[in-house]
Amino acid sequence: MCKLDKCPSNTHPRWCNSCLTLFEPAPRCQRCGLRTVTTVEQCGECLSKPPPWHRLYCVGDYTFPTAGYIQQMKYADKFWFARDLSKLLASRIEEPASLLTSVPLHWQRYIHRGFNQSELLARYTAHELNIKNAVLFRRTRSTISQQGLTKSARKSNLKDAFVLKNLNFSATDYSHVAIIDDVVTTGSTVYQLCQLLLEVGVKRIDIYCICRTPEPSG
Repeated sequence: MCKLDKCPSNTHPRWCNSCLTLFEPAPRCQRCGLRTVTTVEQCGECLSKPPPWHRLYCVGDYTFPTAGYIQQMKYADKFWFARDLSKLLASRIEEPASLLTSVPLHWQRYIHRGFNQSELLARYTAHELNIKNAVLFRRTRSTISQQGLTKSARKSNLKDAFVLKNLNFSATDYSHVAIIDDVVTTGSTVYQLCQLLLEVGVKRIDIYCICRTPEPSG
């Protein structure tokens, strides 16, 4: 892979044309983002149990090479990957929201990691799309890692874990809002955040993520 471990410059992008073929879009349900045989607006699951968001945009699955970039960004302090991944993501978004916000970290995890990868992705993606970026949510309690949990356990783990940070947020100014995260698996995290936005009158919510992974059983 081109410049896998090197910080890119503005004049030397990370990926060559050959590498970019690894990020070719796959057929997906445009609503939940999971893979389908052909691209569809809504899959059968979304028709029977529609999620609270309108559209999900992603770069790809949580597989090589994208998963490696996310892991290095989050756990090896190679935060410059956020800029490159955001450029790839922004190129997929056909109808940008007027406001982009991120999934919050609890302050204890923020101190441990030193940054919030979702905030970095929000900042760079908003810049690429020329839209506003704002922190709308706060995490009220620390939760165990979602990794390895079933769908039902993930939902229970995140219950009442978020609140709106900006109580003066007006849905009349931003009726179309997007939430960004690095990886969406069951959608439990963004589901909780969507509910908060819907309660204050937001009309349309989209989800932006780098990777969309199949849901675990259970």
